[in-house]
Amino acid sequence: MSTSGLRGRWAQGLQPRNFMWVIRDRLGAGERPGGFARNHRKVRRQEELIWLGANGFTRVVSLLDSPHNLHAYEEAGLISVHTPLGPHDELAARLTEFYATLDELLDDPAHKVFVHHEEFGDRLLGPLAGYLLHARFVELGPQAISIVEKLSTRSLDANGREIVAITLAESL
Repeated sequence: MSTSGLRGRWAQGLQPRNFMWVIRDRLGAGERPGGFARNHRKVRRQEELIWLGANGFTRVVSLLDSPHNLHAYEEAGLISVHTPLGPHDELAARLTEFYATLDELLDDPAHKVFVHHEEFGDRLLGPLAGYLLHARFVELGPQAISIVEKLSTRSLDANGREIVAITLAESL
C-alpha cells in the first residue's frame, strides 16, 4: 500500500493500540493491527500499517496461532514473520523459535521490529519479558516482569509469569 497519495493525518497513519517500546527505536509491541476478534476493523488495520511504515518499521512479528493479517502486511510493504505461540505444551519450543527470530532481526541494525498478538495481554507481554531474559538485558525473572509491567502499565498475570518461568527453567 503506497502512502504517496495521502496527505496530512492519513499520511501519518494511526499508532497501533497499546503501542509500547520494549527497546527504544528497535523493538515495539502492541495489539494486532486493526484490533482483535469482533473488534477488528480493516480501515483501522490500514491506518496502523501506514503508521508502522511511516515510522520505519521493517518487520512485523505475529505471535498469533493463525496467519491472520499476514497478507495485509505484505500489501503494506512490510515483511512479516509468523512465530505462533501454540498450545501450552509446546511453549518452550515456540519461545525458542520466537527468541531466535528476534535475535536474528535485531542483530541487523537496519531492522525495526513490531511484535503483536491478538490482544495486548499476557500472550504478548510474557514472551517479551522472557526475551529480556534471553537477550541478557536482565538476569532475574522479577526484573523482566517489572520492566514489562512498567513499560506496558499492566500487571502480568499467571500466564505471562509462567512464560518467564519457562524461559528461566529451560535456559532459553
